[in-house]
Amino acid sequence: MPPVSVKTPPRITIPEDSPSQNHQIRPTPERADSINTKTTSPAQRRPPSPSPSSSRAKPSPDRGSGKKKSPEKHSLLDESSLDNPDLGPFLLKLARDTIASGDGPSKALDYALRASKSFERCAVEGEPSLDLAMCLHVVAAIYCSLGRFEEAIPVLDRAIKVPEVSRGADHALAAFSGYMQLGDTHSMLGQLDRSIECYKEGLKIQMEALGDTDPRVAETCRYLAEAHVQAMQFEEADTLCKRTLEIHRVHSPPASLEEAADRRLMALICEAKGDYEAALEHLVLASMAMIANGQDNEVAAIDLSIGNIYLSLSRFDEAVFSYQKALTVFKASKGDNHPSVASVFVRLADLYYKTGKLRESRSYCENALRIYAKPVPGTTPEDIASGMTEISAIYESFNEPEEALRLLQKSMKLLEDKPGQQSTIAGVEARMGVMFYMVGRYEEARGAFESAVVKLRASGERKSAFFGVVLNQMGLACVQLFKIDEAAELFEEAREILEQESGPCHQDTLGVYSNLAATYDALGRVEDAIEILEYVLKLREEKLGTANPDFDDEKKRLAELLKEAGRSRNKKAKSLENLIDPNSKRTKKETTSKKWSAFGFRS
Repeated sequence: MPPVSVKTPPRITIPEDSPSQNHQIRPTPERADSINTKTTSPAQRRPPSPSPSSSRAKPSPDRGSGKKKSPEKHSLLDESSLDNPDLGPFLLKLARDTIASGDGPSKALDYALRASKSFERCAVEGEPSLDLAMCLHVVAAIYCSLGRFEEAIPVLDRAIKVPEVSRGADHALAAFSGYMQLGDTHSMLGQLDRSIECYKEGLKIQMEALGDTDPRVAETCRYLAEAHVQAMQFEEADTLCKRTLEIHRVHSPPASLEEAADRRLMALICEAKGDYEAALEHLVLASMAMIANGQDNEVAAIDLSIGNIYLSLSRFDEAVFSYQKALTVFKASKGDNHPSVASVFVRLADLYYKTGKLRESRSYCENALRIYAKPVPGTTPEDIASGMTEISAIYESFNEPEEALRLLQKSMKLLEDKPGQQSTIAGVEARMGVMFYMVGRYEEARGAFESAVVKLRASGERKSAFFGVVLNQMGLACVQLFKIDEAAELFEEAREILEQESGPCHQDTLGVYSNLAATYDALGRVEDAIEILEYVLKLREEKLGTANPDFDDEKKRLAELLKEAGRSRNKKAKSLENLIDPNSKRTKKETTSKKWSAFGFRS
């Protein structure tokens, strides 16, 4: 199961008046200066500026009537007055002032909607209005602040059709900002595939307007790379991140903060691809850049990532050293009860479990949970949920599925009302499905997997290897509930996805082949089962070797199936006779028992 990533709730940012300035009205928080050690998504960061950033007025939360109210102007806002070309800018200013004064987004939305109507009515026929595009961006941002993301989508779809890129930089930048905001909004709805397509369109427009090597293009490339990481599309992310590094080498001084951010993302991509040595190299270079720029907390965060790489390489002493360095800095700068300290405790707990020091591992888990139980001000529910999810995996390793399940349920409760969390929640639900399965609660396991599958389909991860694994696990739960037809459909879909994403020789794919063959056998589709087992044995003999114990099991299962089939038709597959033990005397009862043992979890 991949690490769970979390997002931060959206906020509104409002642009300046001039449409030639920055058109970005982000539904997302301010951009982090560095990349987290776990997978992140574009919804966690504001995307790069297509032009020099203008100042933004940040809204306060909706508060009571004690705040100074924006002036009431409804007497001026009848339909006939919307033809006044001065009214649109006036209403848009009212919307900005309303947000800034704390009167809340609902009234601001009313002003912004009326402003958009005025801009539309006053537009010169045949001349696209950048004022209208900017106003629609504001309307969409306010919808997002109200959690009404679905309503923001058609507004932004309309906004990106207003500019005409061929008319020059102002139009190109307005279109760029519209696509990026639309991508962010899709991301907050968990629709990662649509989000990525919007970011790609934005990047294409920006490159046409600014050239391929502009530093602002590098920022957008990095942003799109982060989206690909979130979607577990690591090859695409790798290509974009390398381009970002090349651009920053030209425009930034050596060991710059920009280069450090690029290398941290590159390390994350390399780690996901299993290239740990390359990841370590990028992290060391990023750390040197941060040290040169006096960024102590960022150095500590990189030390935590370096520790993770050492742990993956089983270089445990070096991992402990890196973790302890990070822990010392976090305690000194953030305090003993900060979630950053808890995150180091979690990593140390994992390390000590892997080195057989179970008492130390449990102690670090308990220390982290104490911090999450009484979080310091500013700790987000997403941080706590992520930490608890990681700890649950350690308790799963302790063979304490009930405790692991309890922590996952707490994580779900923290995330369930947060926007943009569909993929994260799906990952937690899939883990819960595994826990339910382990304790024999198969109906609940099937329900958890089904809920995860629905969210992953909606988020665009229906073609990822992770999605294939979840389908396989749901199929296993169906087997336990004797829903064999449904299990077969799930295994078939999982096979198609995993063959495409992981290849036929991957262990996950081989596990699905075995499960599907057993299911076909149970359904009386003996020939289909034989065909799959013949294919698996051929793969193992020609590409994987026959030392794996599964080889003998599958060979014996095929022999028995061929024996059964031989009673009603001519025995086939003579080319496989050398793979089949002619002395196999397994009874049908033994074969059936072995067949269903193939339904062990292979995730």
